[in-house]
Amino acid sequence: MKILLFGKSGQIGWELQRSLAVLDELTVLSTNSTDYCGDFTNVQGVKETIQQIKPDVIVNAAAYTAVDKAESEGDLAKTINTDAVQVLAEEAKSLDALLIHYSTEYVFNGEGSAPWSETDKPSSINSYGKTKRAGEEVIQNSGCKHLTFRTSWVYAARGNNFAKTMLRLAKERDMLSVINEQFGAPTGAELIANVTAHTIRSAILNPQLCGLYSLVAAGETTRHGYAKFVIDYAAKGNQSIKVTQDGINPVETNAFLTPAKRPHNSRMDTHKLQTAFGLNYQNGK
Repeated sequence: MKILLFGKSGQIGWELQRSLAVLDELTVLSTNSTDYCGDFTNVQGVKETIQQIKPDVIVNAAAYTAVDKAESEGDLAKTINTDAVQVLAEEAKSLDALLIHYSTEYVFNGEGSAPWSETDKPSSINSYGKTKRAGEEVIQNSGCKHLTFRTSWVYAARGNNFAKTMLRLAKERDMLSVINEQFGAPTGAELIANVTAHTIRSAILNPQLCGLYSLVAAGETTRHGYAKFVIDYAAKGNQSIKVTQDGINPVETNAFLTPAKRPHNSRMDTHKLQTAFGLNYQNGK
């Protein structure tokens, strides 16, 4: 089985190299790869790469994720998150390959408090979410075998993420203001990669398992609660932290003016994923 991984340098892509390597022959590409094109701004080059390698499984961990910049770089976000994904889907269909793709809770408007399920109607409130939803749609419309995973609040040792930003600021400042009305589940890239490998094995044997799934960790917290936990954990680990727990102030979303709106509710229901693939952890409903 040939597996082709795009986006090897990202948080999820880095962990996927480990989890997918045990499955079979693995080719990994990044934007800067030279032997083959892994640059999603070069849609034709990506198409030719797939046609040359002829993989049995295509795993797409590449994406445009600069949420605020997407408001002014809509065309670039669309090229990477939609147009290139359409090529992946079309080539997967042509090869009868399985396509693995990662999406986001940003396809929803973030209203309410109930965990989002796969049957809820998407309605994004920013450009990034709209391009990711369009990516989901081109996959669905292509008719290719696919596993599309919506995830959120991803963290990892590699790359940039909320937890790392909070740690950096906690070492620089005496006071922090963190939003306390955005809810979600911090989800490790390692978990996503491990679940991906498990589901690939299952979907190869049982193609009826293909489809759209929510993939996040168990539990929920706020951005403020998340920041307090991360900073407290670092302080107990003897890292040099300037801010105290009392100095991490809860604020509303409107305290920060950003080009892109953020969803208040990033909770996701993973019941479908757990049932289909025999996983066992508590989350959502």
